[in-house]
Amino acid sequence: MDKVVNSAAEAVADIPDGATLSVGGFGLCGIPSTLIQALHEQGASDLSVVSNNCGVDDWGLGILLRDKRLRRIQASYVGENKEFERQYLHGELEVELTPQGTLAEKMRAGGAGIAAFYTQTGVGTQVAEGGLPLRYDADGNVVKASEPKDTRAFEVDGEMKTFVLEDAIRTDYGIVRAWKGDRYGNLVFNKAARNFNPPCAMAGRITIAEVEELVEPGEIDPDEVHLPGIFVHRVVLLTPEQAAEKRIERRTVSPSEGAN
Repeated sequence: MDKVVNSAAEAVADIPDGATLSVGGFGLCGIPSTLIQALHEQGASDLSVVSNNCGVDDWGLGILLRDKRLRRIQASYVGENKEFERQYLHGELEVELTPQGTLAEKMRAGGAGIAAFYTQTGVGTQVAEGGLPLRYDADGNVVKASEPKDTRAFEVDGEMKTFVLEDAIRTDYGIVRAWKGDRYGNLVFNKAARNFNPPCAMAGRITIAEVEELVEPGEIDPDEVHLPGIFVHRVVLLTPEQAAEKRIERRTVSPSEGAN
């Protein structure tokens, strides 16, 4: 039952080349930066990642991208990473853009044992009809595009509406960051850092959580648990320095009153 491992390096040591990963976080908020760094040092490559975004050029998933360790990314937003854009448009990276709520639900469904679900999001667009560019060649030509998805009409509030079928997502590994966890893997996330972490954890067949604070079983009130330990297989306690390093993606400040 004790799922605590000694280090991030030990936690990711068995992730092989070619693995699929669901990675928590939103922008730079709540990303498992220590586990990502350990995976970078471990050397695994040809990875296929599902995440809301791909970090920035020098932080988070961006360090794996920079060294061309990622083969494919399924994400919702990628506008903060110039290297991501370059690799995608030059045929070095396969990318599947997915509506944000759909992406979260695809991972949650995978963890809940739901094979697929219908949603209205994407109906009437290339999300449903196919043709979204997944991969370009070096000359900017589309060499791989998304396939059409199944659609079906359902009666909603007395009106027939079209829905698109979305497959669930399961990954080999999930890596997430939590504010607090116990030795059984029960996790609590801090405010906005909750974001994509729970569904990413649910999607992983083996899920690894880095936690800022480790407590004993029973110290977390059951009503406060955001993700039960059934979805978590390894827990890594961060050092105070690792827990404190939380970068801000975009810092905007207002000029102080009276400033020149």
